Amino acid sequence: MRFFRIALVVLALMAVMAAPMQAQGKSATVSWPQEPDTLSPLYTSMTFAGYTYQLYLSGAWAFDADLTPFPVLVSEIPSVDNGGINADGTVFTLKLKEGLTWSDGDALDSADFLFTYEMIMAEGNAVGSRTPYDRFVSIEAPDATTVVITFAEPYAPWLSLFGAVLPEHVLRPVFEAEGSIDTADFNRNPTVSSGPYVFETWEVGSFMRFQANPAYVLGQPKIDTLVVTFIPDEVAYVAALINGDSDLGTFVAFSDVPALEEAGLTVEVIPSGYNEGWYLNTSAERAHPAMTDVNVRKAIAMAFDRDDFNATLNYGATFTPHSFWENTPYANPDIDPYPFDPAMAAQLLDEAGWVDSNGDGTRDKDGVELVLRFVTNTRGIRVDLQAIAQQQLAAVGIGTELINFPSDQFFAGYAEGGPISTGQYDIAELSTAPATFPDPNTVRFLCSEIPSDENPVGANDNYYCDPELDALFEQQSSTTDLAERIAIFHQIDQKMFDAAIWIGIWHDADVWITGSDLQNVALNGVTPFWDVQNWDVAS
Repeated sequence: MRFFRIALVVLALMAVMAAPMQAQGKSATVSWPQEPDTLSPLYTSMTFAGYTYQLYLSGAWAFDADLTPFPVLVSEIPSVDNGGINADGTVFTLKLKEGLTWSDGDALDSADFLFTYEMIMAEGNAVGSRTPYDRFVSIEAPDATTVVITFAEPYAPWLSLFGAVLPEHVLRPVFEAEGSIDTADFNRNPTVSSGPYVFETWEVGSFMRFQANPAYVLGQPKIDTLVVTFIPDEVAYVAALINGDSDLGTFVAFSDVPALEEAGLTVEVIPSGYNEGWYLNTSAERAHPAMTDVNVRKAIAMAFDRDDFNATLNYGATFTPHSFWENTPYANPDIDPYPFDPAMAAQLLDEAGWVDSNGDGTRDKDGVELVLRFVTNTRGIRVDLQAIAQQQLAAVGIGTELINFPSDQFFAGYAEGGPISTGQYDIAELSTAPATFPDPNTVRFLCSEIPSDENPVGANDNYYCDPELDALFEQQSSTTDLAERIAIFHQIDQKMFDAAIWIGIWHDADVWITGSDLQNVALNGVTPFWDVQNWDVAS
């Protein structure tokens, strides 16, 4: 077994070292612990896919190291003062920079923005979510450098719009021929770029290579070749960083931080809105029958000692969050996480009618054993947690079947049969954030986002529906007064906590590691490559 692990480490390091060898000029290597599932922004909710497509696709704006938005494709951030937002906050006018082009020389203009909207809304495309584009009353392009968006009512999270823009001249023919771009070759082999780098190749299971884009609107990057490698083995991942085979990485275990710092690497903990948590499936049709009972869900939370896990396996470097919006003003300060209380968990299960009637150590009801499907990916810390949680839940009579999926399968959407999206679980562990962070808005808990054959783009894989919660989410999205919006989120937080549909495991701020040869790096937890054109490597 030890030899097998060493072999995996050696093979992973060989892949890292081999990938950049074909580079011309200056090169750097970024390593991810998970391989992206796609390079299309329409079909993924995976963190590393989201980071990677930023290399070749630009959005209207990005966020700097202080999470302040700045113009990329637009000439200025819309505001009431500059006329980009009307007085009641329902009309947004985007003024594009003059002379924008794709890497092949084709003009990038307002038609590409309208096409991106069209692809998100087209019924033939099973995209991850259509929010907030389904709120548009209209979108118009009065000329090549102007896009006008009209909402029915004020929309507070408008900075979530057009985080990436698609090339109409490449994808329009595919859509017209097939009625969909779901399986377009472009999704994994993009042929044009508007970002700092142009995609060159993707060797599945090993690496991607990107070349500097001379036409990038913010300037050609100083680093000529950027290689993104995939190292799922955690030992090999850390070894690649320490040995200098990777110049930049993230999502290492907190336990690895001391060794990385001792090796002289720069380690930064950067807020990204992410929190590791358990999503509890509440579907009457897809989940275990016990999961529809809120007392069972609360018992699950109380049966696992999250604080001890964070103190030991996470080395005290993080803490148990109570809120999906932990460490932001939108988290309700009056809520504490459910405590570790096995006696209360047992009492709640008794009251719910789940008792061990046959003496096999697992509770049952109406002939159904209380054995839950606990799913996650193959990340080591999550696998370790599953084993500990299985023992602690068993102590109160809850059985668990531990299931692990490769990341691309685990995070796949409903149309691809992803286990979370299709409800093939009872407890799912993953790290998530509001999709529009630093804005708090999310659609994950809306009734309208419950996925189905008729609605495969739905993002609510809890399968939880509460009209009152829906109404609060709707209210916050049109509330532009910050204090009022925070107060609404505190109500949302309380309702979600009381329903026990999401259980925070640890506050998952990003840990980024930068090698000594990589210079001028400034990162954030939203658009980490926002300033990559200014990165450099030591001569």
